[in-house]
Amino acid sequence: MNKRKFYTINQWWRLFATALGFIIFGLYGLFVLSLIWFSLLRLFVWNKQKRTLIAQYSISVNFKVFLWIIKSLGIFNYQFNGIEKLKQDEGCLIVANHPSLLDVVLLASVMGRCDCLVKGALLNNIFISRIIKTAGYILNGESSRILTQCNEILSNKGRILIFPEGTRSIPNHPITLQRGAANIALRCHADIRIIHIECNPPWLIKQQKWYDIPEKKARFNITVGEKIIIGDFLDENTTIAARRLTRHLTTLLTLEPKKE
Repeated sequence: MNKRKFYTINQWWRLFATALGFIIFGLYGLFVLSLIWFSLLRLFVWNKQKRTLIAQYSISVNFKVFLWIIKSLGIFNYQFNGIEKLKQDEGCLIVANHPSLLDVVLLASVMGRCDCLVKGALLNNIFISRIIKTAGYILNGESSRILTQCNEILSNKGRILIFPEGTRSIPNHPITLQRGAANIALRCHADIRIIHIECNPPWLIKQQKWYDIPEKKARFNITVGEKIIIGDFLDENTTIAARRLTRHLTTLLTLEPKKE
């Protein structure tokens, strides 16, 4: 028989604050940002590259404000370690593990210029699709265009954020990476910056409802780790190189990061 779960006063507050935070994010981020601000960008900024950069910086600022609001409400805490390393990462892939729904929000908030590889299914949402298109994000469903888009972004000193697991990981289960990140890095000759995200206790994980509030306040530790020099993995046989690089990425994203 399942035991009934009783919330403490603090959990009830975090439940209310979480709902409030997501409502604010939905009303402002999707309606104001998507319908008003991005419509103005499309109307007045005709240069596509300039419009894309403004859109990405706008998203970063909005994510930063959103995180400040929900942190101030006492929902969770977060800390970045080694964030200064990201300043060295022009023309680089940013590869991270994916334990929580907030991972992309946390990382994009500290990277003003950041392209993302996103699921094509998100285009089915009218508000999110406008954000994706205006920000110039890469769709993983358009396989014939991915390498061309990535190469163009990286050659122009851009950064591409990728979660190579393809979906949120399950706590206490070994992670499994797809080879997409490795193939992009090898074919575009791009270095890879590793980021390790830890969330304790687990929160907003895969198959967990947003209202399933942990007993303790969740804390995110985001550690910017080492940079992989892609030249060390280049090989005439790209398939073999991709396998070797994917194994290496799996090892780095599984190990506990070194605190500097």
